[in-house]
Amino acid sequence: MAASETETRVPPLEAPFATDVGQLLERMMPPGLPPIALFRTFAHNPTMAEAMHGWGSYELSRRLSVPMRTRELVIDRVTARLGCEYEWGVHVAFFADRVALTDEQVRSLTHGSPDDPCWENEDRSVLRLVDSLLERADVGDGLWTELTCHFTDAQILDMLLLAGWYHAIAFAAKAARVPLEEGTPRFADYAA
Repeated sequence: MAASETETRVPPLEAPFATDVGQLLERMMPPGLPPIALFRTFAHNPTMAEAMHGWGSYELSRRLSVPMRTRELVIDRVTARLGCEYEWGVHVAFFADRVALTDEQVRSLTHGSPDDPCWENEDRSVLRLVDSLLERADVGDGLWTELTCHFTDAQILDMLLLAGWYHAIAFAAKAARVPLEEGTPRFADYAA
């Protein structure tokens, strides 16, 4: 029998965890926070979970050359456009206030356009970058020039890889039907 659109396909592991899995999950989370369902799902394959922890870890993502706000714009836009409510909801819940995203901006990230009036030019360029990557798997020369007005080459490379990384996360979370985290927002909360 096939899983429905909402039925979890790979149930997240539950505590008590095997020692090695518990240690891995602890490393994947900021200090003091319990492991989220996505990481507990990935822990079914510890080798893969360990590999994904490298570039996508909380600590490393904080060391990217782009500011946290830019990072969250990329993540929220990628996951919203790909319909990955799980990852989008986790990031909106934990980072939207920290990076000063207004409700109008979260609504636009989720359902709107880079041309919505709530965006300044730098943020608009980031959203255009994500949309271009998702629609064409490329960035046109005009958009690249626009990005260089706001970002260094290193920052643009970080954004390209970040978008690709969260594209992969969205695939895995959505296809495995990772259950939504309790208390995180839903797409409908920001419907126009």
